[in-house]
Amino acid sequence: MKPFPWVTAHTGCMGMPEHSEESLHAALALGADIYEDDIRVTRDGVLVLAHDDEVVLADGNHGSISSLTLDELNAGLLQPIPLLEPLLRQIGAAGKTMNLDIKMPASLEPVFHMLTRLQMTDQAFLSGCEYEVAMEANRYGNNVPKLLNVNVDSFRTLDYAEAVKQACHEARSADCFGLNMPYVLIRPELMETAEREQLKVYAWTVTDASDMARLAGLGVASITTRNVAGLMSVKAQWNEAKEKRD
Repeated sequence: MKPFPWVTAHTGCMGMPEHSEESLHAALALGADIYEDDIRVTRDGVLVLAHDDEVVLADGNHGSISSLTLDELNAGLLQPIPLLEPLLRQIGAAGKTMNLDIKMPASLEPVFHMLTRLQMTDQAFLSGCEYEVAMEANRYGNNVPKLLNVNVDSFRTLDYAEAVKQACHEARSADCFGLNMPYVLIRPELMETAEREQLKVYAWTVTDASDMARLAGLGVASITTRNVAGLMSVKAQWNEAKEKRD
């Protein structure tokens, strides 16, 4: 029987604000293995935590993270935008791993530099990388692992087996270690093909305990959730049942 999947806490877990230290602390307190957050970069190259490029400024106008410097951005916001580096340092000190969800290709080069500078290339990996972005990441080296974000449209337009074949081919071609995909697309036949191709499968974003148990039974490598407590409960039940079988 395979071990229980890695527990990945999605930013904003347990009802905490997204991109916040409170969210990270909740994840660490519950024993999550991996912490996920969204990565963007300002015009002057500072890595920040944000899902969208557009931000609402204090005066009601809209600004763009990618077109403003950090100082310009913070001058227009009610609160400073969260930075990646302090979060990374806390994750490193806790001995955990960070899933860096790349929201814009311009983040790639500074992310590689930061992870190298902090000596955290073995405590982080990239997600959010569709095929083209995964290929671009290769320009900056192969010392930071990356997942392929599968082309969800292919699962809508192609036969399921063909979509799986395409996803695995793209992952191998782009030197990705696995597939990052919506949990609803994960079936036994995908798991079998991924295993033959020596690719891990990471499932996002799961809320219901029955889905968590099903995915664990299929053998996914990681389950991403905001409901970390719920997933830890499923893990405890899983381990208890394993002990009885053993």
